[in-house]
Amino acid sequence: MDDSRPTLLLVDGSSYLYRAYHALPDLRSPDGFPTGALHGMVAMMKRLREQVPAEHAVCVFDAKGPTFRDDWYADYKAQRAPMPEPLVQQIAPIHEVVRLLGWPVLEVPGIEADDAIGTLACVAKRAGHRVVVSTGDKDLAQLVDEHVTLINTMSNETLDPAGVLAKFGVPPEKIVDYLTLVGDAVDNIPGVEKVGPKTAVKWIAEHGSLDGVMAAAATIKGVAGENLRRALDWLPQGRRLVTVACDCDLAAHVAGWPALDALALRAADEAGLLDFYRRYGFKTWGRELEGRLGGDAPAAAASTGAAPAAPAVEIAREYETIASWERLDAWLERLQAAELVAIDTETDSLEPMKARIVGISFAVEPGRGAYVPLAHAGPDAPEQLPLDAVLARLKPWLEDASRAKLGQNLKYDRHVFANTGIALAGVRHDTMLESYVLEAHKPHSLESLAERHLGRKGLSYEDLCGKGVNQIPFAQVDVARATEYSAEDSEMALHVHQVLWPEIEADAGLRHVYEAIEMPVAEVLARIERHGVLVDPQELARQSRDLAERMVALEQEVYAIAEQPFNLGSPKQIGEILFGNLGLPVKKRTASGAPSTDEDVLTELAADYPLPARILEHRSLAKLKGTYTDKLPLMVNPATGRVHTNYAQAVAVTGRLASNEPNLQNIPIRTPEGRRVRRAFVAPPGHVILSADYSQIELRIMAHISEDEGLLRAFSEGVDVHRATAGEVFGVPLEEVTSEQRRYAKVINFGLIYGMGAFGLASNLGIEQKAAKDYIDRYFARFAGVKRYMDETRVRAKEKGFVETVFGRRLWLPEINSGNGPRRSGAERQAINAPMQGTAADLIKLAMIAVQQALDAERRATRMVMQVHDELVLEVPEAELDWAKDAIPRLMAGVAALKVPLVAEVGIGANWDEAH
Repeated sequence: MDDSRPTLLLVDGSSYLYRAYHALPDLRSPDGFPTGALHGMVAMMKRLREQVPAEHAVCVFDAKGPTFRDDWYADYKAQRAPMPEPLVQQIAPIHEVVRLLGWPVLEVPGIEADDAIGTLACVAKRAGHRVVVSTGDKDLAQLVDEHVTLINTMSNETLDPAGVLAKFGVPPEKIVDYLTLVGDAVDNIPGVEKVGPKTAVKWIAEHGSLDGVMAAAATIKGVAGENLRRALDWLPQGRRLVTVACDCDLAAHVAGWPALDALALRAADEAGLLDFYRRYGFKTWGRELEGRLGGDAPAAAASTGAAPAAPAVEIAREYETIASWERLDAWLERLQAAELVAIDTETDSLEPMKARIVGISFAVEPGRGAYVPLAHAGPDAPEQLPLDAVLARLKPWLEDASRAKLGQNLKYDRHVFANTGIALAGVRHDTMLESYVLEAHKPHSLESLAERHLGRKGLSYEDLCGKGVNQIPFAQVDVARATEYSAEDSEMALHVHQVLWPEIEADAGLRHVYEAIEMPVAEVLARIERHGVLVDPQELARQSRDLAERMVALEQEVYAIAEQPFNLGSPKQIGEILFGNLGLPVKKRTASGAPSTDEDVLTELAADYPLPARILEHRSLAKLKGTYTDKLPLMVNPATGRVHTNYAQAVAVTGRLASNEPNLQNIPIRTPEGRRVRRAFVAPPGHVILSADYSQIELRIMAHISEDEGLLRAFSEGVDVHRATAGEVFGVPLEEVTSEQRRYAKVINFGLIYGMGAFGLASNLGIEQKAAKDYIDRYFARFAGVKRYMDETRVRAKEKGFVETVFGRRLWLPEINSGNGPRRSGAERQAINAPMQGTAADLIKLAMIAVQQALDAERRATRMVMQVHDELVLEVPEAELDWAKDAIPRLMAGVAALKVPLVAEVGIGANWDEAH
């Protein structure tokens, strides 16, 4: 190619703005306007201009409304989710700033950006231009030739003809044929069912083209051949839909068409940009321009008639300290009249079951709040209203379910009020859970929410109380400062809610997850935490003694093998023994260059050497003893005789709950010693422990989502799914499947759900990598629906930046388009697994809600005491056992109608271990 030719740089603006929106956090201007996509767009356009010198350029966007493809095919893009509202709000400013940066902008009603780009590329190359197209859209690979190159700035990928062949397996001139066969899930264009990239490439190589494939359809064998023959009538239409138009009439939109003079790249309008940056809070870029413009910098924004947004810190704030009955009654009237009230408690402890109230704050509108100090102490503490009397005055309102309340992590405040005998009711919204539903991959503290969504930075706890050993209790904080802090928390939560709730409300899936799952399960979790679970300290003491004896014995074995004593807790000494004295092979090194002795290394060495195996066993017993058998008795609440874990609701991006203090989710159950710990979780006299566990839940969800015929059939017929898989993979009748073949199939089933490749499968099964690859290939040949689901999910995830559960929960994948290969591969594995993990999380939460509703409706004495993974653990009076054995699994199975039956299995015993 003659690089001295003029260059036309074409930017797929619609692709850019989606990538910018999903790649950046939910940034906000000082007045709360969303700016994440704006920020990303400016950064990408500035960088692109630096990287690709060009005389002519244009940023092309999709116009609103239908295109000619909608006339051809009514279901075109029918399944594509509507553009998120925060992105819709940023479209006009994005067009404005791209123009200010010097780029011509093109938006043509009735045609897509791809077709405008195709037409411009063809005209430009005929006029002797070199053409560079910046996009992440695979469809545009069909334009590539000796004159046209694609670049993807997100992945640093450049596609010339050789690059297209290397990436897709076909040259650019065959991309249309390739896309026609595989289809396009994002645009809802069907291909040939069960034909993926590998088969499409193979067919095109064998038959030369799509026409050649169609002509040979009668000779192509197998299920794929049958599907091809069924698709023959559709394929010409599919080809028409995936072909980028290169002959659109742009005369009405490009001055002087077909000459390209109107698309000359201009200098940036720096004065206009400075105004823009000020309006949207882009301080760094604004300062850069101010430095260049000096005294010529405009004092205020006026170019569009919009006044610059006032900094959020200047929001009018009025915080009142309530110190008299008159003011408390006045505020109580205000609370009674308000549609929604934000509430927050200040306490003397972070432990919910022990925390005592120091003060309470309220807000009914942003910027205005009040604080009732109730237990501040110290020489300078003012006179305060009596705590018990204030709570008695507030109790009717606090317990009134018709009075709507909101807050940040109100599950904690439920406990705080419950400690005083008040059952908080009417909780409508929780800003922590709103954030969790909208953006699970981001921080959910009120401080981060206010900064991210409002541009506000409030007082921090450390600002008031200090840090470390010098930190004072909240009760010793000056009341005026405490008022500012607590009232600000309440009104800021209300302000955050006003930004987040409209986004949730506008999306049916997100609203369902928030209103039908997260909010009601928060109340159920509070009840589980409050009831707690009974543990047997004597059983734990016995286990601690046994573990200590086994650890001493292991130490002696270790010393005998090493032929000397050493510190089993010292990585340095372990390394000297293993790699110095014994000469074991070094598998990897630490950052300092020393041989690593981490768990992965010891596990690998343990397969061949006894000493690493004994060290690992000693480590696992020490962890079990320190984390559970020694520690659990110390965590028993003396007032209840039970341990009360905390279920963190807004931690795992998949929707799974996390348990802490103590962590009941991570009790190891793969060893006899770990399983034995569950014996210490017991039922009180006259009760039993009932465990109800969803059976093979993630495989059932895979069957539902992928609609794979083989999996659907196995579950619907009640066949052992691992045996059925073994029969398919090994090609033997069900009755002839060996236990070893079933074990292999089980590893394959679960491994593929977690994105395991041939290397991982080989490691798990202890076989050669080639044999593992053969098993995977056979699996996908038999379960083609699973393969199709995986391929389509990767595509959708890259387009949207997230995947979804069956119920509409969004599972964000920030690294899905990363330029870092390992990170991107990890995100692709997450994309496949997350819908199953997330749906399983949704199902167990729905089960908790359904079970609790049934217990309340029937006034049962049965109580849920734990939730662990896909399992509910209940404490059941013996008189209710027959009811519970029937009702609990039935309720769990009935929370959703999937394409396969949901099954919950029940076990019963005097303790948790026996119930398994």
